[in-house]
Amino acid sequence: MKGQAALAIHGGASAIRKLDYRRECSHLQALVERARDDLSRGATALDVATAVVSEMEASGLYVAGKGGSPNLAGDYELDAGLMDGKTRRGGAVAALQGFQSPIQVARLVMETTPHVLLVGEGAAAFARTCRAPEIDGDDWFTHAAGEEANYAPGAQLRGTVGCAVLDRHGNLAAATSSAGVFDKMPGRVGDSPLIGAGVWADDRVAISCTGQGELFILTASAAQIAFLVRSGRDLRTAAEAVLSEIRSRGGEGGLVAVDHEGNVEMPYNAEGMKRAALTRDGEIRIAVFDECVRS
Repeated sequence: MKGQAALAIHGGASAIRKLDYRRECSHLQALVERARDDLSRGATALDVATAVVSEMEASGLYVAGKGGSPNLAGDYELDAGLMDGKTRRGGAVAALQGFQSPIQVARLVMETTPHVLLVGEGAAAFARTCRAPEIDGDDWFTHAAGEEANYAPGAQLRGTVGCAVLDRHGNLAAATSSAGVFDKMPGRVGDSPLIGAGVWADDRVAISCTGQGELFILTASAAQIAFLVRSGRDLRTAAEAVLSEIRSRGGEGGLVAVDHEGNVEMPYNAEGMKRAALTRDGEIRIAVFDECVRS
């Protein structure tokens, strides 16, 4: 609905009740407030989605970007993808090493190449030609999953950040970024950079997913939600149907989604999901577990 902006962001569906997430909640609050102000000034959904995810990558608070954790070989392989609902164009990178903001490189893929996805050395070479900011050694990373790993030894910890946006012009966009599963195999790529699995945007809905990437890939989760909405399902029913399928296969995770009318959904079936939203009524919601703080 033109004139009424809305957005939803997430910092991953791997929250553990024993831990204190006040720092992350404060950061999510600040991100939503900044995005609200940008949207009120006419910023596009794509610009806001890119900026929010880029700031989450740079914060070091989440298992994406600066907060990434190494794979079993000790290397940091980062994934990101985004989609512009207005143009139906998308861009992505996977197993990217040596660069600070995978989502910014993903956008460059979309805007400056005929391709959608670049991986590994090819993605790094492209980022280098674009003069994307590089990482100065592995000490740059904060290992955001470290504390959660201490509380859940042996668990398959995951980390993803994402944003779904409806701007004042009625356009939708979504972006997702991740360092993947904690202690993943070298070369492993999850759903985050895959259009239709971890991210999607069209003229009706924008979606960013988080959770067990393999199952989100096998169920084409983001695209499936979009197709259900297009076939007449409301956003909540469509999102819950896909998460129910993930659950039926023994998986867990969550997602954030915004539709063209400004409806926002942030369902999850894990212990918790770091999340925040700006509703079409201007309300800001911040939550990690079932409780929701409103401001």
